[in-house]
Amino acid sequence: MEAVFRAWVVITVVITEAAVIPLNFFDPGSSSTASLVSCSDQRCSSGIQVSDSTCSGSSNQCSYTFQYGDGSGTSGYYVSDLLHFNTILPGHTTGNATASIMFGCSMLHTGKLTDSHRAVDGIFGFGQQSLSVISQLSSQRVTPRTFSHCLKGNDDGGGILVLGEIVEPDMVYTPLVPSMPHYNLDLRSISVGGQVLSIDESVFSTSINHGAIVDSGTTLSYLADEAYNAFIDAINNAVSEHVHPVLSHGNQCYLITDSIDHIFPEASLNFAGGASLILHPEDYLIQQNPIGGSAVWCIGFKTIEGQKLTILGDLVMKDKIFVYDLEKQRIGWVNYD
Repeated sequence: MEAVFRAWVVITVVITEAAVIPLNFFDPGSSSTASLVSCSDQRCSSGIQVSDSTCSGSSNQCSYTFQYGDGSGTSGYYVSDLLHFNTILPGHTTGNATASIMFGCSMLHTGKLTDSHRAVDGIFGFGQQSLSVISQLSSQRVTPRTFSHCLKGNDDGGGILVLGEIVEPDMVYTPLVPSMPHYNLDLRSISVGGQVLSIDESVFSTSINHGAIVDSGTTLSYLADEAYNAFIDAINNAVSEHVHPVLSHGNQCYLITDSIDHIFPEASLNFAGGASLILHPEDYLIQQNPIGGSAVWCIGFKTIEGQKLTILGDLVMKDKIFVYDLEKQRIGWVNYD
């Protein structure tokens, strides 16, 4: 799942190299409830206004071409079909619900989407725009304009996705930055070991290509250059007496013989409204293969050279419930294992 604008799936006409990951293909022709979306459809017209869809006069078929930030892309055409999902009713009983949604059938992948080890059945679009799955469902009053997820932090992966709000007593919220295409948050500062790092406020200012973004479609996490350097320096200073620092493929790593919880400090990302995302060592470190009997842990944050962009990905989101309350324009989180 990503904060992308639309959902799409891979259809059976796509021919690819043998993939390491088995894919499930969607065949619109085998679905008795699927139908092509025409250019005269109101949903297509709405998509054209925000460049989410295009139309060919010859075929009268609503199509799309979408480019991701990493340079990969997908293109195809829109269909409408039924989405089936479970609902939780009063008394903690469950029921079934069905809703018609419009989504893309991908006929062409480019860039990293063609890599066999990155093979996916599709992407579930949960952005704020009108063609995202959550926007379509909420506009039909099938679900609230809120969704939540909790990503498992172990090697097995997985987690839960809820169309609605998960209510937890210790949940903290911070406002979404308005009028932005992604889930932008107002990051104010970063702390390590309880000490706020000396980082110029402009590093976190929000614009189209600046600021902090929450994106579950990003595996690791990224800090703006200045913030990244300050974070690495603070961690190095805190653990210098207990570890042997090494560089591995340009990443800051450490050889240790003790538990990381005993050595590495707690960090926090501090947002507008007083909400802080607490990062324990396992939330910013990634374990690598051991060297000579010593465990190797590396900083999981990366940096995008020359850009003041912070992306909070799965690395810092795992083992936490995240709530995207689009109605109140806020995002909340709480630790949950």
